[in-house]
Amino acid sequence: APVLRVGGLTVDPLRRQAELDGVRLDLTRREFDLLAFLAGRPGVVVPRRELLAEVWQQSYGDDQTIDVHLSWLRRKLGETAARPRYLHTLRGVGVKLEPPAADVPDVRPPGAEPAR
Repeated sequence: APVLRVGGLTVDPLRRQAELDGVRLDLTRREFDLLAFLAGRPGVVVPRRELLAEVWQQSYGDDQTIDVHLSWLRRKLGETAARPRYLHTLRGVGVKLEPPAADVPDVRPPGAEPAR
């Protein structure tokens, strides 16, 4: 599996290592699996049911399990649900991992107004 890069986040699935801005993250097995799964689909909203199936290998489960692991992962990424940087929850839909806005290249045509 290739090394995954999303902004300043690097995830190496083969070595099971993740770094944020060059600093290695100390992740549990489940936190790493969750991060690697989301990093393999940057910008894609992943439904909770899919997270349970792919990361937990369960067809059913408690959303609170996902919320707790996301909370721990957010803390290790230096963010909170109220101030997300990489992990974004879309209420009632799912979760997506994307680079911070500062890391996304500006692709507006010259002279275009910024989005408000």
